[in-house]
Amino acid sequence: MLLAPFITGLSGCALPPSVSVMGAFFPGWLFCMTGGFLLTLLTRLALVRAGRERALGPPVLVYSALYALYSVLLWLIFF
Repeated sequence: MLLAPFITGLSGCALPPSVSVMGAFFPGWLFCMTGGFLLTLLTRLALVRAGRERALGPPVLVYSALYALYSVLLWLIFF
């Protein structure tokens, strides 16, 4: 029971979630944000082609929420 604060403090000593691209290290969140953006664009294109875009509501709120959802899901899946 007394070791719990010390063990949780050691979790910050892990390696950072970086991805090596041609020798340069980029943070993992950068790739998740880029992937979230691309998935949001693909979702928008699919909704426009299906004619369902107007049924969702305010586009600013809908696409911002989709962007955040996709970015966080990619982070949870890959990191």
